[in-house]
Amino acid sequence: MAAGTSGVALRLCALVFLLGVAFCKGFVEDLDESFKESRKDDIWLVDFYAPWCGHCKKLEPIWSEVGVEMKSLGSPVKVGKMDATSYSSIASEFGVRGYPTIKLLKGDLAYNYRGPRTKDDIIEFAHRVSGALIRPLPSQQMFEHVQKRHRVFFVYIGGESPLKEKYIDAASELIVYTYFFSASEDVVPEYVTLKEMPAVLVFKDGTHFVYDEYEDGDLSSWINRERFQNYLTVDGFLLYELGDTGKLVAIAVIDEKNTSVEHTRLKSIIQEVARDHRDQFHRDFQFGHMDGNDYINSLLMDDVKVPTVVVLNTSNQQYFLLDRQVKSTEDMVQFIRSILDGTVEAQGGDSILQRLKRMVFDAKSTIVSIFKSSPIMGCFLFGLPLGVISIMCYGIYTADTDGGYIEERYEVSKSEMEGQEAAEESGEPPEPRGGHAPGPAGQGPKDVLEKKTD
Repeated sequence: MAAGTSGVALRLCALVFLLGVAFCKGFVEDLDESFKESRKDDIWLVDFYAPWCGHCKKLEPIWSEVGVEMKSLGSPVKVGKMDATSYSSIASEFGVRGYPTIKLLKGDLAYNYRGPRTKDDIIEFAHRVSGALIRPLPSQQMFEHVQKRHRVFFVYIGGESPLKEKYIDAASELIVYTYFFSASEDVVPEYVTLKEMPAVLVFKDGTHFVYDEYEDGDLSSWINRERFQNYLTVDGFLLYELGDTGKLVAIAVIDEKNTSVEHTRLKSIIQEVARDHRDQFHRDFQFGHMDGNDYINSLLMDDVKVPTVVVLNTSNQQYFLLDRQVKSTEDMVQFIRSILDGTVEAQGGDSILQRLKRMVFDAKSTIVSIFKSSPIMGCFLFGLPLGVISIMCYGIYTADTDGGYIEERYEVSKSEMEGQEAAEESGEPPEPRGGHAPGPAGQGPKDVLEKKTD
Protein backbone atom coordinates (compact mmCIF):
# COMPACT_ATOMS: atom_id res chain seq x y z
CA MET A 1 0.00 0.00 0.00
CA ALA A 2 2.82 2.38 0.96
CA ALA A 3 4.70 1.49 -2.21
CA GLY A 4 1.62 2.21 -4.31
CA THR A 5 1.09 5.58 -2.62
CA SER A 6 4.71 6.61 -3.15
CA GLY A 7 4.47 5.60 -6.82
CA VAL A 8 1.40 7.78 -7.33
CA ALA A 9 3.14 10.68 -5.61
CA LEU A 10 6.17 10.32 -7.89
CA ARG A 11 3.97 10.28 -10.97
CA LEU A 12 2.14 13.38 -9.78
CA CYS A 13 5.43 15.19 -9.19
CA ALA A 14 6.64 14.21 -12.64
CA LEU A 15 3.37 15.42 -14.17
CA VAL A 16 3.60 18.76 -12.36
CA PHE A 17 7.20 19.15 -13.50
CA LEU A 18 6.34 18.43 -17.13
CA LEU A 19 3.39 20.82 -16.99
CA GLY A 20 5.71 23.50 -15.53
CA VAL A 21 8.22 22.98 -18.32
CA ALA A 22 5.48 23.12 -20.95
CA PHE A 23 4.05 26.25 -19.28
CA CYS A 24 7.43 28.02 -19.40
CA LYS A 25 8.11 27.01 -22.99
CA GLY A 26 4.68 28.29 -23.99
CA PHE A 27 5.90 31.89 -23.61
CA VAL A 28 8.88 31.37 -25.93
CA GLU A 29 7.95 31.01 -29.57
CA ASP A 30 9.86 28.70 -31.93
CA LEU A 31 10.55 30.82 -34.99
CA ASP A 32 10.86 29.69 -38.62
CA GLU A 33 11.31 31.26 -42.07
CA SER A 34 8.01 33.18 -41.78
CA PHE A 35 9.58 35.30 -39.03
CA LYS A 36 11.53 37.27 -41.64
CA GLU A 37 8.33 38.87 -42.95
CA SER A 38 6.29 39.15 -39.75
CA ARG A 39 8.93 40.43 -37.30
CA LYS A 40 8.50 44.15 -38.10
CA ASP A 41 4.99 44.14 -36.65
CA ASP A 42 6.32 43.63 -33.10
CA ILE A 43 9.38 44.03 -30.91
CA TRP A 44 11.21 40.71 -30.57
CA LEU A 45 13.83 39.38 -28.19
CA VAL A 46 15.36 36.41 -30.01
CA ASP A 47 17.86 33.74 -29.03
CA PHE A 48 19.71 32.40 -32.08
CA TYR A 49 21.05 29.00 -31.04
CA ALA A 50 22.58 25.77 -32.34
CA PRO A 51 21.26 22.39 -31.06
CA TRP A 52 24.78 21.06 -30.44
CA CYS A 53 26.01 24.17 -28.58
CA GLY A 54 26.70 23.60 -24.86
CA HIS A 55 26.30 27.29 -23.94
CA CYS A 56 22.95 27.31 -25.75
CA LYS A 57 21.74 24.38 -23.66
CA LYS A 58 22.74 26.22 -20.47
CA LEU A 59 20.81 29.29 -21.61
CA GLU A 60 17.62 27.35 -22.46
CA PRO A 61 16.06 27.23 -18.93
CA ILE A 62 17.04 30.86 -18.33
CA TRP A 63 15.44 31.83 -21.64
CA SER A 64 12.20 30.09 -20.60
CA GLU A 65 12.21 32.13 -17.38
CA VAL A 66 12.74 35.31 -19.40
CA GLY A 67 9.67 34.47 -21.49
CA VAL A 68 7.51 33.91 -18.40
CA GLU A 69 8.74 37.10 -16.69
CA MET A 70 8.22 39.30 -19.75
CA LYS A 71 4.71 37.97 -20.15
CA SER A 72 3.82 38.47 -16.48
CA LEU A 73 5.11 42.06 -16.58
CA GLY A 74 2.91 42.83 -19.56
CA SER A 75 5.89 43.79 -21.68
CA PRO A 76 5.26 44.49 -25.37
CA VAL A 77 8.43 42.54 -26.18
CA LYS A 78 7.84 39.04 -27.55
CA VAL A 79 10.35 36.33 -26.73
CA GLY A 80 11.41 33.76 -29.31
CA LYS A 81 14.20 31.42 -30.32
CA MET A 82 15.47 30.27 -33.69
CA ASP A 83 17.65 27.34 -34.71
CA ALA A 84 20.35 29.23 -36.59
CA THR A 85 21.64 26.03 -38.20
CA SER A 86 18.28 25.20 -39.76
CA TYR A 87 17.55 28.79 -40.85
CA SER A 88 21.11 29.88 -41.58
CA SER A 89 20.12 32.43 -44.24
CA ILE A 90 17.94 34.37 -41.77
CA ALA A 91 20.59 34.13 -39.04
CA SER A 92 23.21 35.39 -41.47
CA GLU A 93 20.98 38.30 -42.43
CA PHE A 94 20.87 39.37 -38.76
CA GLY A 95 24.65 39.09 -38.47
CA VAL A 96 24.76 35.98 -36.29
CA ARG A 97 28.37 34.79 -36.04
CA GLY A 98 28.36 32.65 -32.89
CA TYR A 99 26.03 30.78 -30.56
CA PRO A 100 24.08 31.71 -28.63
CA THR A 101 23.44 35.21 -30.00
CA ILE A 102 20.76 37.35 -28.32
CA LYS A 103 19.27 40.22 -30.29
CA LEU A 104 16.42 42.65 -29.76
CA LEU A 105 14.73 43.43 -33.08
CA LYS A 106 12.87 46.72 -33.22
CA GLY A 107 11.63 47.72 -36.66
CA ASP A 108 14.62 47.81 -38.98
CA LEU A 109 17.07 47.95 -36.06
CA ALA A 110 18.82 44.98 -34.44
CA TYR A 111 20.56 45.39 -31.06
CA ASN A 112 23.11 42.85 -29.80
CA TYR A 113 23.07 41.79 -26.17
CA ARG A 114 26.59 41.48 -24.72
CA GLY A 115 25.94 41.27 -21.00
CA PRO A 116 25.87 38.37 -18.53
CA ARG A 117 23.44 35.60 -19.47
CA THR A 118 21.22 35.95 -16.41
CA LYS A 119 17.46 36.44 -16.35
CA ASP A 120 17.54 39.85 -14.67
CA ASP A 121 20.26 41.27 -16.93
CA ILE A 122 18.53 40.08 -20.11
CA ILE A 123 15.17 41.50 -19.00
CA GLU A 124 16.80 44.82 -18.07
CA PHE A 125 18.36 44.95 -21.54
CA ALA A 126 14.99 44.27 -23.18
CA HIS A 127 13.22 47.02 -21.21
CA ARG A 128 15.97 49.55 -21.88
CA VAL A 129 16.28 48.98 -25.61
CA SER A 130 12.59 48.48 -26.37
CA GLY A 131 11.63 51.82 -24.83
CA ALA A 132 12.28 55.37 -25.95
CA LEU A 133 15.83 56.18 -26.98
CA ILE A 134 15.87 59.41 -24.94
CA ARG A 135 13.48 59.34 -21.97
CA PRO A 136 12.23 62.69 -20.62
CA LEU A 137 12.43 63.58 -16.92
CA PRO A 138 9.56 66.01 -16.37
CA SER A 139 9.94 66.55 -12.60
CA GLN A 140 12.37 66.39 -9.69
CA GLN A 141 10.44 63.44 -8.26
CA MET A 142 10.99 61.49 -11.47
CA PHE A 143 14.66 62.42 -11.43
CA GLU A 144 15.04 61.14 -7.85
CA HIS A 145 13.24 57.91 -8.80
CA VAL A 146 15.64 57.33 -11.71
CA GLN A 147 18.64 58.12 -9.52
CA LYS A 148 17.58 55.48 -6.97
CA ARG A 149 16.91 52.86 -9.63
CA HIS A 150 19.98 53.21 -11.87
CA ARG A 151 23.61 53.17 -10.80
CA VAL A 152 24.80 54.95 -13.95
CA PHE A 153 22.76 57.12 -16.33
CA PHE A 154 23.28 60.07 -18.67
CA VAL A 155 21.23 63.27 -18.91
CA TYR A 156 21.09 65.94 -21.58
CA ILE A 157 20.07 69.36 -20.24
CA GLY A 158 18.99 72.10 -22.62
CA GLY A 159 17.06 72.69 -25.81
CA GLU A 160 17.71 71.87 -29.44
CA SER A 161 21.38 72.14 -30.37
CA PRO A 162 24.17 70.37 -32.27
CA LEU A 163 25.19 68.79 -28.95
CA LYS A 164 21.75 67.20 -28.66
CA GLU A 165 22.10 65.70 -32.12
CA LYS A 166 25.42 64.17 -31.09
CA TYR A 167 23.75 62.93 -27.90
CA ILE A 168 21.01 61.21 -29.87
CA ASP A 169 23.56 59.57 -32.18
CA ALA A 170 25.55 58.32 -29.21
CA ALA A 171 22.39 57.00 -27.53
CA SER A 172 21.37 55.04 -30.64
CA GLU A 173 24.74 53.27 -30.53
CA LEU A 174 25.14 52.78 -26.76
CA ILE A 175 21.57 52.20 -25.58
CA VAL A 176 22.50 48.52 -25.28
CA TYR A 177 24.69 49.46 -22.29
CA THR A 178 23.06 52.30 -20.38
CA TYR A 179 20.11 54.69 -20.06
CA PHE A 180 19.77 58.13 -21.66
CA PHE A 181 17.49 60.89 -20.37
CA SER A 182 16.74 64.53 -21.09
CA ALA A 183 15.63 67.23 -18.65
CA SER A 184 15.37 70.96 -18.11
CA GLU A 185 17.74 72.81 -15.80
CA ASP A 186 15.18 73.20 -13.01
CA VAL A 187 14.67 69.43 -12.74
CA VAL A 188 18.22 68.47 -11.77
CA PRO A 189 19.27 68.67 -8.09
CA GLU A 190 20.41 71.98 -6.63
CA TYR A 191 23.97 70.74 -6.04
CA VAL A 192 24.46 70.47 -9.82
CA THR A 193 25.94 73.70 -11.12
CA LEU A 194 26.45 74.17 -14.84
CA LYS A 195 28.85 76.73 -16.29
CA GLU A 196 27.17 76.67 -19.69
CA MET A 197 24.15 75.25 -21.49
CA PRO A 198 23.39 72.85 -23.09
CA ALA A 199 25.28 70.16 -21.23
CA VAL A 200 25.59 66.38 -20.92
CA LEU A 201 26.10 64.86 -17.48
CA VAL A 202 26.72 61.37 -16.13
CA PHE A 203 25.40 60.50 -12.65
CA LYS A 204 27.20 57.69 -10.84
CA ASP A 205 28.94 56.85 -7.56
CA GLY A 206 26.84 59.42 -5.68
CA THR A 207 28.15 62.31 -7.75
CA HIS A 208 28.17 63.62 -11.32
CA PHE A 209 30.58 64.59 -14.09
CA VAL A 210 30.01 67.11 -16.86
CA TYR A 211 31.13 66.43 -20.40
CA ASP A 212 33.82 68.83 -21.63
CA GLU A 213 34.34 68.68 -25.37
CA TYR A 214 37.87 70.11 -25.18
CA GLU A 215 39.13 67.74 -22.47
CA ASP A 216 37.00 64.67 -23.15
CA GLY A 217 36.98 64.62 -26.94
CA ASP A 218 34.24 62.84 -28.87
CA LEU A 219 30.92 62.60 -26.96
CA SER A 220 30.26 58.97 -27.90
CA SER A 221 33.74 57.93 -26.75
CA TRP A 222 33.30 59.80 -23.49
CA ILE A 223 29.97 58.08 -22.80
CA ASN A 224 31.54 54.71 -23.56
CA ARG A 225 34.31 55.42 -21.04
CA GLU A 226 31.99 56.69 -18.32
CA ARG A 227 29.26 54.04 -18.51
CA PHE A 228 30.82 52.04 -15.67
CA GLN A 229 30.95 52.80 -11.96
CA ASN A 230 34.34 53.95 -10.78
CA TYR A 231 34.89 50.85 -8.61
CA LEU A 232 33.75 47.39 -9.70
CA THR A 233 33.97 43.73 -8.83
CA VAL A 234 35.83 42.58 -11.92
CA ASP A 235 35.52 39.23 -13.70
CA GLY A 236 36.69 38.03 -17.11
CA PHE A 237 33.59 39.23 -18.97
CA LEU A 238 33.64 42.70 -17.40
CA LEU A 239 37.36 43.03 -18.03
CA TYR A 240 36.71 42.35 -21.71
CA GLU A 241 34.02 45.07 -21.74
CA LEU A 242 36.36 47.53 -20.04
CA GLY A 243 38.77 47.08 -22.92
CA ASP A 244 36.48 49.22 -25.10
CA THR A 245 36.76 52.21 -22.74
CA GLY A 246 40.45 52.89 -23.37
CA LYS A 247 41.05 53.22 -19.62
CA LEU A 248 43.73 51.48 -17.60
CA VAL A 249 42.26 49.05 -15.06
CA ALA A 250 43.81 48.98 -11.58
CA ILE A 251 42.84 45.69 -9.92
CA ALA A 252 43.43 44.34 -6.44
CA VAL A 253 43.84 40.58 -6.94
CA ILE A 254 42.66 39.02 -3.67
CA ASP A 255 41.02 35.95 -2.20
CA GLU A 256 37.61 37.08 -0.95
CA LYS A 257 37.35 34.06 1.34
CA ASN A 258 40.57 35.10 3.04
CA THR A 259 39.79 37.60 5.80
CA SER A 260 43.40 38.33 6.71
CA VAL A 261 44.64 41.90 7.03
CA GLU A 262 46.69 41.77 3.83
CA HIS A 263 43.70 40.95 1.60
CA THR A 264 41.17 43.32 3.20
CA ARG A 265 43.70 46.18 3.39
CA LEU A 266 44.61 45.99 -0.30
CA LYS A 267 40.95 46.06 -1.33
CA SER A 268 40.33 49.06 0.96
CA ILE A 269 43.33 50.92 -0.51
CA ILE A 270 42.00 50.57 -4.07
CA GLN A 271 38.52 51.71 -2.93
CA GLU A 272 39.98 54.76 -1.18
CA VAL A 273 41.98 55.78 -4.25
CA ALA A 274 38.90 55.39 -6.46
CA ARG A 275 36.82 57.52 -4.09
CA ASP A 276 39.22 60.16 -2.80
CA HIS A 277 41.20 60.74 -6.02
CA ARG A 278 38.30 60.47 -8.43
CA ASP A 279 38.83 63.91 -9.95
CA GLN A 280 42.50 63.15 -10.69
CA PHE A 281 42.24 59.68 -12.15
CA HIS A 282 38.71 58.90 -13.34
CA ARG A 283 39.47 59.98 -16.94
CA ASP A 284 42.34 57.50 -17.24
CA PHE A 285 41.70 54.74 -14.71
CA GLN A 286 39.07 52.21 -13.75
CA PHE A 287 39.34 50.59 -10.32
CA GLY A 288 38.17 47.30 -8.89
CA HIS A 289 39.08 43.97 -7.34
CA MET A 290 39.10 40.40 -8.65
CA ASP A 291 38.56 37.23 -6.66
CA GLY A 292 41.40 34.78 -7.36
CA ASN A 293 44.30 34.93 -9.79
CA ASP A 294 43.32 32.30 -12.39
CA TYR A 295 42.13 34.78 -15.01
CA ILE A 296 44.99 37.20 -14.36
CA ASN A 297 47.49 34.34 -14.67
CA SER A 298 46.12 33.50 -18.12
CA LEU A 299 46.38 37.15 -19.21
CA LEU A 300 49.90 37.72 -17.89
CA MET A 301 51.08 34.17 -18.75
CA ASP A 302 52.62 34.01 -15.30
CA ASP A 303 51.76 32.95 -11.77
CA VAL A 304 50.71 36.12 -9.94
CA LYS A 305 50.86 35.92 -6.17
CA VAL A 306 47.81 36.84 -4.10
CA PRO A 307 47.20 39.49 -2.83
CA THR A 308 48.75 41.93 -5.29
CA VAL A 309 47.95 44.92 -7.50
CA VAL A 310 47.97 44.73 -11.30
CA VAL A 311 47.30 47.60 -13.70
CA LEU A 312 46.08 46.37 -17.09
CA ASN A 313 45.91 48.08 -20.45
CA THR A 314 43.40 45.78 -22.11
CA SER A 315 43.57 47.61 -25.45
CA ASN A 316 47.14 46.39 -26.15
CA GLN A 317 47.57 43.61 -23.52
CA GLN A 318 50.24 45.51 -21.59
CA TYR A 319 50.38 45.46 -17.80
CA PHE A 320 52.21 47.12 -14.92
CA LEU A 321 53.41 45.45 -11.72
CA LEU A 322 54.84 47.19 -8.67
CA ASP A 323 58.19 45.81 -7.52
CA ARG A 324 57.16 46.19 -3.89
CA GLN A 325 54.04 45.59 -1.82
CA VAL A 326 51.39 48.32 -1.67
CA LYS A 327 51.00 49.19 2.02
CA SER A 328 49.13 52.50 1.89
CA THR A 329 47.00 54.77 -0.27
CA GLU A 330 50.05 56.97 -0.87
CA ASP A 331 51.94 53.99 -2.33
CA MET A 332 49.10 53.32 -4.76
CA VAL A 333 48.76 56.97 -5.78
CA GLN A 334 52.50 57.18 -6.40
CA PHE A 335 52.34 53.97 -8.49
CA ILE A 336 49.54 55.42 -10.64
CA ARG A 337 51.38 58.69 -11.17
CA SER A 338 54.51 56.78 -12.18
CA ILE A 339 52.46 54.95 -14.82
CA LEU A 340 51.04 58.22 -16.15
CA ASP A 341 54.43 59.92 -16.43
CA GLY A 342 56.03 56.84 -18.00
CA THR A 343 58.61 56.05 -15.29
CA VAL A 344 57.20 52.53 -14.79
CA GLU A 345 58.01 50.17 -17.64
CA ALA A 346 55.09 48.34 -19.24
CA GLN A 347 55.32 44.57 -19.62
CA GLY A 348 53.60 42.24 -22.07
CA GLY A 349 52.05 43.72 -25.20
CA ASP A 350 50.91 42.33 -28.55
CA SER A 351 54.22 42.02 -30.41
CA ILE A 352 54.98 38.99 -32.60
CA LEU A 353 57.14 37.49 -29.85
CA GLN A 354 54.34 37.92 -27.30
CA ARG A 355 51.86 36.34 -29.69
CA LEU A 356 54.09 33.30 -30.15
CA LYS A 357 54.50 33.11 -26.38
CA ARG A 358 50.72 33.31 -26.05
CA MET A 359 50.24 30.40 -28.49
CA VAL A 360 52.70 28.22 -26.56
CA PHE A 361 51.13 29.19 -23.22
CA ASP A 362 47.59 28.45 -24.44
CA ALA A 363 48.64 25.07 -25.85
CA LYS A 364 50.40 24.17 -22.61
CA SER A 365 47.42 25.31 -20.51
CA THR A 366 45.02 23.26 -22.63
CA ILE A 367 47.11 20.10 -22.30
CA VAL A 368 47.54 20.54 -18.54
CA SER A 369 43.81 21.18 -18.02
CA ILE A 370 42.92 18.04 -20.00
CA PHE A 371 45.27 15.86 -17.94
CA LYS A 372 44.01 17.40 -14.68
CA SER A 373 40.35 16.91 -15.51
CA SER A 374 40.71 13.45 -17.09
CA PRO A 375 44.12 11.76 -17.06
CA ILE A 376 42.86 8.73 -18.99
CA MET A 377 41.38 10.91 -21.70
CA GLY A 378 44.61 12.91 -21.86
CA CYS A 379 46.68 9.76 -22.31
CA PHE A 380 44.33 8.58 -25.04
CA LEU A 381 44.30 11.92 -26.90
CA PHE A 382 48.04 12.49 -26.82
CA GLY A 383 49.51 9.01 -26.23
CA LEU A 384 47.69 7.25 -29.07
CA PRO A 385 48.76 9.70 -31.83
CA LEU A 386 52.36 9.66 -30.56
CA GLY A 387 52.34 5.87 -30.56
CA VAL A 388 50.99 5.71 -34.10
CA ILE A 389 53.57 8.25 -35.30
CA SER A 390 56.38 6.26 -33.61
CA ILE A 391 55.29 3.03 -35.30
CA MET A 392 55.08 4.77 -38.68
CA CYS A 393 58.59 6.24 -38.28
CA TYR A 394 60.00 2.86 -37.28
CA GLY A 395 58.32 1.18 -40.23
CA ILE A 396 59.69 3.76 -42.67
CA TYR A 397 63.19 3.40 -41.25
CA THR A 398 63.25 -0.38 -41.37
CA ALA A 399 61.69 -0.45 -44.84
CA ASP A 400 64.47 1.78 -46.24
CA THR A 401 67.19 -0.40 -44.65
CA ASP A 402 65.83 -3.71 -46.02
CA GLY A 403 65.25 -2.23 -49.45
CA GLY A 404 68.87 -1.03 -49.70
CA TYR A 405 70.18 -4.45 -48.69
CA ILE A 406 68.05 -6.30 -51.22
CA GLU A 407 68.99 -3.86 -53.97
CA GLU A 408 72.70 -4.21 -53.18
CA ARG A 409 72.45 -8.02 -53.08
CA TYR A 410 70.66 -8.01 -56.40
CA GLU A 411 73.34 -5.86 -58.02
CA VAL A 412 76.14 -8.15 -56.73
CA SER A 413 74.38 -11.27 -58.00
CA LYS A 414 73.82 -9.73 -61.42
CA SER A 415 77.48 -8.75 -61.81
CA GLU A 416 78.69 -12.21 -60.81
CA MET A 417 76.32 -13.88 -63.28
CA GLU A 418 77.57 -11.65 -66.09
CA GLY A 419 81.18 -12.63 -65.22
CA GLN A 420 80.19 -16.29 -65.23
CA GLU A 421 78.64 -16.00 -68.69
CA ALA A 422 81.78 -14.30 -70.06
CA ALA A 423 83.97 -17.11 -68.66
CA GLU A 424 81.82 -19.74 -70.33
CA GLU A 425 82.18 -18.08 -73.72
CA SER A 426 85.99 -17.76 -73.42
CA GLY A 427 86.45 -21.21 -71.95
CA GLU A 428 88.35 -19.78 -68.94
CA PRO A 429 87.31 -20.17 -65.32
CA PRO A 430 85.91 -17.00 -63.72
CA GLU A 431 88.17 -14.94 -61.51
CA PRO A 432 86.92 -14.96 -57.91
CA ARG A 433 85.67 -11.65 -56.33
CA GLY A 434 87.81 -9.92 -53.79
CA GLY A 435 90.83 -12.14 -54.40
CA HIS A 436 89.32 -15.16 -52.62
CA ALA A 437 90.56 -18.63 -53.44
CA PRO A 438 88.69 -20.36 -56.25
CA GLY A 439 86.06 -22.89 -55.36
CA PRO A 440 86.29 -26.64 -55.93
CA ALA A 441 87.16 -27.73 -59.45
CA GLY A 442 83.99 -29.66 -59.90
CA GLN A 443 81.74 -26.63 -59.27
CA GLY A 444 80.31 -25.50 -62.55
CA PRO A 445 78.06 -22.66 -63.71
CA LYS A 446 74.93 -24.55 -62.76
CA ASP A 447 76.16 -24.84 -59.17
CA VAL A 448 76.88 -21.13 -59.03
CA LEU A 449 73.42 -20.29 -60.33
CA GLU A 450 71.78 -22.54 -57.78
CA LYS A 451 73.84 -20.93 -55.00
CA LYS A 452 72.82 -17.46 -56.06
CA THR A 453 69.22 -18.48 -56.36
CA ASP A 454 69.31 -19.85 -52.83
